[in-house]
Amino acid sequence: MSYDGVGPRAVMRSVAFLTAGALAVPLLAGCGSDDEGSRPLAGQDIAPAARAQVTDGGTLRWAVDTMPETLNTFQADADASTTRIAQAVLPAMFRLDASGRPQRDADYLDSARVVETEPRQVVVYRLNQQAVWSDGREIGAADFAAQWRALSGKDSAYWTARNAGYDRIEKVERGANDLEVRVTFARPYADWKSLFSPLYPKDVTGTANDFNDGARKKLKVSAGPFAVQKIDTAEKEVVLARSPRWWGHPAKLNEIVLHQVARDKRAAALADGTVDVADIDPADADRITLADGARGSSPFQGPAGGRTAAKALRSWALVHGSDEKAAGRERRALAAGRGTLTTYLRQQDALRGVKVRKSLEPAFTQLALNGAGGPLADERVRHAVAHALDRKELAEIVLKPLGLPATPVGSHLALSGQAAYADSSDALGGQDTAQAKALLADAGWVAGTGKEQDKQKKGEKAAGAQGHEDAGGGDGDGDGTYIVGVNDDIEHNGDGKGRPRDEESAENGARTRQLAQDGAPGAYAPRGTAAPAGTVAGPLAKDGKPLTLRFVLPSGPGSETLRKVADRITAMLEKVGIATDVTKVPDESYFRDHIAAGQYDLALYSWPASAYPATDARPVYAKPVPAADGSLNVQQNYTRVGTDQVDQLFDQALATLDEGRERDLVRKADARIWASAGSIPLYQRPQLVAVRDTLANVGAFGFQTPVYEDMGYLRKGAKGPSGASS
Repeated sequence: MSYDGVGPRAVMRSVAFLTAGALAVPLLAGCGSDDEGSRPLAGQDIAPAARAQVTDGGTLRWAVDTMPETLNTFQADADASTTRIAQAVLPAMFRLDASGRPQRDADYLDSARVVETEPRQVVVYRLNQQAVWSDGREIGAADFAAQWRALSGKDSAYWTARNAGYDRIEKVERGANDLEVRVTFARPYADWKSLFSPLYPKDVTGTANDFNDGARKKLKVSAGPFAVQKIDTAEKEVVLARSPRWWGHPAKLNEIVLHQVARDKRAAALADGTVDVADIDPADADRITLADGARGSSPFQGPAGGRTAAKALRSWALVHGSDEKAAGRERRALAAGRGTLTTYLRQQDALRGVKVRKSLEPAFTQLALNGAGGPLADERVRHAVAHALDRKELAEIVLKPLGLPATPVGSHLALSGQAAYADSSDALGGQDTAQAKALLADAGWVAGTGKEQDKQKKGEKAAGAQGHEDAGGGDGDGDGTYIVGVNDDIEHNGDGKGRPRDEESAENGARTRQLAQDGAPGAYAPRGTAAPAGTVAGPLAKDGKPLTLRFVLPSGPGSETLRKVADRITAMLEKVGIATDVTKVPDESYFRDHIAAGQYDLALYSWPASAYPATDARPVYAKPVPAADGSLNVQQNYTRVGTDQVDQLFDQALATLDEGRERDLVRKADARIWASAGSIPLYQRPQLVAVRDTLANVGAFGFQTPVYEDMGYLRKGAKGPSGASS
């Protein structure tokens, strides 16, 4: 799992974001016009070609992170591979378009609409009369009803990861004829389009045994352009074969093979032909781009080859951390036709037939602030952290070198291009060093180590809290570190925290800024004065304890970009007097043992964006509540920061059938999430996909659900968008 990728992807996929089938499926802000998010920041890059230009036949080998533990996307251990298979082999009533908006899938659905709202919401699905399962049976009401019963949450024998939406259904029945399915809701449900995508046959959902075990390692009945032909655990691959029962446009490819390949082995796999498509990291993207730029020359001969070899040597040295002495040895080995560099250059030759497709992934990376205890339980300290950050600079670190738009994400609940997107970051405010220092001072964090503060207290007892002066720009580290997680059973009471930046919060924010500008001691900052603008703050402490936050990061080879961002965040925090204790942990334990367990102060991980934020984002931002055993039930709110007001806005959004009102309510919820400062969205994740240059209609899909039947190899003589002919 890559944590500068979608951190808790498996958890989100199985628990919260099993919606209309976006690859990274798992949103909305306080104010803004309805068309504010009408365009994605980056378009698709999939080498589009008309079906007539794509040949019939061939095998596409696609690298995946892991073999699927289950083929049932509604189970807790479903992952991205499970989702990809489901998209290719199962029905979905709605899929996402290039702007991340749900669209009816005409291969399965002629129409779907709300036909009644009183006394109950009723949705009628009219199915495509050609839609059949691979065993010849028509797709119909029995399949819808079986899936509803399995996912409704009423029968604990079904091992389901989620029941959102299905728990609001009262009944599912046949409509006027076999092509109609009538769904009646007990409670209004705005996100009804999220349901029955994917749709499993009743053979899978009809009984608890079938649901729990029947679709884990095989899927006998399907209804898509492809079908699961084989799962080979020895070869670590899943073979999807063209389905003869498919009634839509026939799949161009004979097979799609999903092959497990580690991230650091993918460039080599592309070079030797083991895979044709692979998500890659920036370092491999640079390497492949270098190889593509050397098209027509060989690193082993001629002047152009010499120049290419020199570039490749520098690239190889960077990858391998080589010193000059080692590089000299490799030059001699190259001359002898052996050595690591020789292998590297031969791979570069083979990579000339590969293109890097670039877009932005439907996911964003955030800085999470654990509010369960310690300094970050104080909203003022969380706000200070937020005001210390230059989000534009952090986005540029990641995206600018890739030539992608470096625009900070303005919403926790949607991304630019989605209907619900609006930038609500003003509810918290942007980078403001003076304001950050004033907030810390107001919270009692003042310059100096704990020992220095003790001396100050003894010598200035009569002066009281307002008698302290800012020590300004001191040097040195604190003499201790606060570690989150010791008291995981503490309930974080969100009442009064995370107020919207209107009324009292807006007034306080304005007062903070004004006093920070004026530098008025003892006014908004009674326990210390903000340091003059432009200076580096000294270490801060309170009650003898330094202000040091534990910053937990993954240590794996795929997380270099994340650690680079963390280094810059650490420097930004240092300027306002916040120290960090950076802890690097193994990838396999990063999310499970630290993020989910609450063993961190600061962390970086990503969330997918959903077309249905009222449903999918609610558990991510819900106010934690005490469980019966005395622990804290956080659902998926791993920052432990939430408010009753946010919960109420999500509930209201779910219950309205007015799409405009739903957007407004979710945007208001987002403004309040910003104001509570439990997490700070930073940037939309880059999507880098290496693709054989003879392939069309595959690559960096962005928001859109892939169209598997259109993928394939260009016909002889056909020219793709890059100008390369097959």
